[in-house]
Amino acid sequence: MRSVLTGMLVTMALALSGGAVSAKGEKAGAFDYYVLALSWSPTWCALEGEARQSPQCDADADFGWVMHGLWPQFHRGWPSYCRSSVRPPSRAMSAAMADIMGSPGLAWYQWKKHGVCSGLEAQDYYTHARRAYEAVNRPAVFRKLGKEVRLPASVVEEAFLKDNPQLEPDMITITCKAGRIQEARICLSKTLEPVPCGRDVVRDCSMTDALFAPIP
Repeated sequence: MRSVLTGMLVTMALALSGGAVSAKGEKAGAFDYYVLALSWSPTWCALEGEARQSPQCDADADFGWVMHGLWPQFHRGWPSYCRSSVRPPSRAMSAAMADIMGSPGLAWYQWKKHGVCSGLEAQDYYTHARRAYEAVNRPAVFRKLGKEVRLPASVVEEAFLKDNPQLEPDMITITCKAGRIQEARICLSKTLEPVPCGRDVVRDCSMTDALFAPIP
């Protein structure tokens, strides 16, 4: 009884403090909107991928903004590892996503943790995710960098807004990690129309000198 009460108090404290709350084991299909997370591949490779010897980080891979995931989201918090009887994707399905996600392994993991919460069949979720990715213009200027630069995270957001006039500032956020530009996260309806982000998503990186590495 004490452990249950403690868990409830922790959840309430997080909610009152504005902290994001993750809900595991929720019913699939019960969510409010999607977050399309676009990861800057050179950042992920520098911080994690190269140490894992990921093919995403090979010298000839040429990845820029890759799709980290299409995440079902609540207005506060998010579901994960949802209850569902839907069959998981085949290896071929996951491998077919590597061109926009960097590797079949990431596609599979994202399905297992987030995709199943969409309530869609595996192939339908992958198709939905690809549609979301292809509907966003990834600013070409970042592919033209010849060396590392330091810039305000707001510059990255402004570039996305300029190339995607359907977006408003409260529909996208830029995140940083370890002093680097990490991701662009765009909020979308269940039908993939841009929508305002919830309070726990629209938290822009405030760095004014974030490192932005070029594509090798």
